[in-house]
Amino acid sequence: MTLFDPSCIPSNLYRAAQVAAMDRHAIATLPVAGFELMTRAARAAYSVLRERWPALRTLSVVCGPGNNGGDGYLLALKAFEQGLDVRVYPAGYAAQLGGDALRAYRSYVDAGGAVLDFIPEGFEGAEVLVDALFGSGLNRDIEGHGADIVQAVNRFRGKVFALDIPSGLNADTGAIRGIAVKAGVTLTFVAAKQGLFTAEGPELCGDIYLDNLDLPLSIPASQPVSAELLPRRLKPFSGPRARNAHKGHFGHVLVVGGAPGFSGAARMAAEAAARVGAGLVSVATHPDHAAVLGIGRPELMCHAVACAAGLHDLLQAATVIVAGPGLGRSGWAEELFQAAIGSGQPLIIDADALNLLARTPSRSDRWVLTPHPGEAARLLATDTRTIQQDRFAAVDLLQRRYGGVVVLKGAGSLVQGEGGRPAVNANGNPGMSGGGMGDVLSGVIAGLLAQRLDPLEAAGAGVCLHGHAGDCAAAESGERGLLASDLFAYLRAGVNG
Repeated sequence: MTLFDPSCIPSNLYRAAQVAAMDRHAIATLPVAGFELMTRAARAAYSVLRERWPALRTLSVVCGPGNNGGDGYLLALKAFEQGLDVRVYPAGYAAQLGGDALRAYRSYVDAGGAVLDFIPEGFEGAEVLVDALFGSGLNRDIEGHGADIVQAVNRFRGKVFALDIPSGLNADTGAIRGIAVKAGVTLTFVAAKQGLFTAEGPELCGDIYLDNLDLPLSIPASQPVSAELLPRRLKPFSGPRARNAHKGHFGHVLVVGGAPGFSGAARMAAEAAARVGAGLVSVATHPDHAAVLGIGRPELMCHAVACAAGLHDLLQAATVIVAGPGLGRSGWAEELFQAAIGSGQPLIIDADALNLLARTPSRSDRWVLTPHPGEAARLLATDTRTIQQDRFAAVDLLQRRYGGVVVLKGAGSLVQGEGGRPAVNANGNPGMSGGGMGDVLSGVIAGLLAQRLDPLEAAGAGVCLHGHAGDCAAAESGERGLLASDLFAYLRAGVNG
């Protein structure tokens, strides 16, 4: 069954080796051969082609030396039999074919299908180009002739459709193996691979579809789930608020931040907490601007704090503390940060507070850390490239080293708590790559935590809600020019179901 709506992809994610084990398990335990699975993959791919491009007349397919290439040959055969103008480019790998892939190649050639032994410029003007070069089993960087072919695919001006995974994308991490195909549509088979949804995965895959090749549920159940997708929409809270509710029932968020020149970060985090339903929101900020920070949002209680002593009563009154938005790294910032983490209250550690934590690392089960890749690199004493090469490994190491719950932000944000598997967020868009978005997220998580969600639940729900609000705002007016404050109305709507 092909899931044509990308938002309906099941939540369970797997590594490439696990999906390969599912294939072997199906062949060993069911009355199904490997070539039959390849035939089903081709049939599913043709259905997606017709779903996406119903008027399609011309098709080019680039095939590699393995089973991914075999899928491509059988897709080409299906399209050829249906009257399409089809060209297949074996990319110099036909002599390496064996097993089911060789059988697929011969089936296409014996039917009279055209095979070219060179890559023409623009693939002869085909409307759609199918990437069946390297599948999810690729375990090395693409170099030499293979890299030349990928470059030719990426120069193609039409639509690119990847089978199983864009060639060169690491199915486990979402990193690029030397070079990778950029597809507009990807159809993945059997089960969803975790690398499709984070790091470079969302950019290279485009719209993602899944076909389970008509295998029973016992096949994916034969392997443990390695990660999971967060819901596309926030699950509603457990019904309406009680008619006799008051502000004390919904927590008190305290935002500690806003050094001179950076008051907006603290303001946005505070308003986000209020917009998702926190009963009270206070801001402890620098005396230079405390008096004006709340102008335009009088519901926020803004306090001038010159030193840690002035923070004591505010910390004790809070249910949840957000430390970091606009905090800076000065002596004032360090003093307030140490007071916040020493308060014994639940914490969201964000922005400059993460940089201060990296200076003097410590561990706590009371906090949620929300680093972007650069901050994660400082926390782990490494570089951003290393973080992005394996975001799953990075979020796991951050959680084990610092405790609590960790949200590793970026394309396909990851959420992980102690002893659990990571959750991946498929919401969000490039328009959210702007100042203040992280401050809004920290406020959202704090506001949900204040309403008695546990830290892992608040972090996952907050990431989901934040990304969905960004998508709603972008859908209304576009991604360019999207401001963090544009999310507020959609946060309120999202938290109300």
